Amino acid sequence: MTTTCPTLILCLGNEIVSDDGFGAKVAERLAVDAEIKSSAEVIFAPVAGFELLDLLSGRHRVLIVDTIQTGESPVGTLQRYEANHFTPGRHLTTSHQISLPTALELGARIGLDMPKKIDIITVEAGDIETLREGLTPLVEAAVEPAVGMVKDWVSNSTGH
Repeated sequence: MTTTCPTLILCLGNEIVSDDGFGAKVAERLAVDAEIKSSAEVIFAPVAGFELLDLLSGRHRVLIVDTIQTGESPVGTLQRYEANHFTPGRHLTTSHQISLPTALELGARIGLDMPKKIDIITVEAGDIETLREGLTPLVEAAVEPAVGMVKDWVSNSTGH
């Protein structure tokens, strides 16, 4: 069994679906940052739902970086939330539709060691449908500020 760092930066998305590749771009930048590498494990994972449980189990603190499309903010807007900001979904029809809060609740109910602290950084996407590598310009411009937000999160942490 491998030992994992108790602090995880989990970047989600799909690098071949335009702005959904945001997480991959942020993970690339973080993977070469010595300060981050000494304090946290960075993983890019094109997964969701139940598949998140294995990545989250056993961690103390997690920062998730992901793309959202709400239409409520300008494209490229970065937001930071605590995981409890979101409500678990109650209308699960397939394992691919399970939300993060639902996955966390399920993990706790089945006895997994779920993180005590989970924060989320999101970017408002402009295009999450076009199959192409590369972000739209406003989302691309948000990569460096997001890296800065991650670095602030790591440096301001009181994690164990």
